[in-house]
Amino acid sequence: MTARSLLADRGKVTEDAPLAPLTTYRFGGRARFLVVADGEEDLGLASRLAADEGVPILVLGRGSNVVVSDSGFDGVVIRPGPGMTGWQGREDGSIVAGAGTALPMLARESARAGRGGLEFFTGIPGSVGGAVRMNAGCHGSETADWMVTARVFDLADAVARDRTPADLEMSYRHSNLTDGDFVVSATFRTVERDPAEADAVIREITRWRREHQPGGTLNAGSVFKNPPGDSAGRIIDDAGLKGLRVGAAEVSRRHANFFVAGEGATAQDVHDLVAEVRRRVLEQTGIALATEIRFVGEFTR
Repeated sequence: MTARSLLADRGKVTEDAPLAPLTTYRFGGRARFLVVADGEEDLGLASRLAADEGVPILVLGRGSNVVVSDSGFDGVVIRPGPGMTGWQGREDGSIVAGAGTALPMLARESARAGRGGLEFFTGIPGSVGGAVRMNAGCHGSETADWMVTARVFDLADAVARDRTPADLEMSYRHSNLTDGDFVVSATFRTVERDPAEADAVIREITRWRREHQPGGTLNAGSVFKNPPGDSAGRIIDDAGLKGLRVGAAEVSRRHANFFVAGEGATAQDVHDLVAEVRRRVLEQTGIALATEIRFVGEFTR
């Protein structure tokens, strides 16, 4: 049987699938195929499907740092299903979490279990797989600080390997993972911490986000990486770009490194707003801001 038919028999593949509901911006086109994988066998079949169809692969988690083109993605999108969601504690104090596990949930549940260190994940609206790929971080911590290993499935050769932060060359908002790699799970070290103390840290992070970031809006988190020793939000703010609009996309008036989508906004609006902010910042300051969010598919400029 073909990979396509095997995935269909398992109920794992959808053709012409809408991607907008799978991203925090809630816009973008459709995928030729969407595969929800619950294990490494599903990942192998998804890879075979892409090879059979001669199309590219996109790995998608919770869609919190992705802008999908209005024309969609002409390929195979793979995202983790329930079989790759959740976490387990080990006797040595470490935690193993599946790729699809929501970071705020992992932070809160591990804290309630008396395992500290991962409280900073409360401030990141993504999943474990995305955190590993981007070395996500905030409030003075990042994924590489606490990750022991990640189990990574190579979609090209259908082999899974355990890889350390050094193997993945993890640095500020970077790893060497590509769309040819799928993070199956990650193991994190933790420290013993009183649940009440951990909860206080989580509540402080939540309070800070509520006061400083644009809640109740459609956005994809931080748009640009912070330059060394500086803040992208400060640079954009000092350039007078808060409130700048392209179409229905706008630089947040609360935090200049968040770009919010108003009613009727398109992926192209966000793409063009990012390009315009980069251009103006470079012109005014000589600083070339690098994007933290990813653009997927075709854009007109």
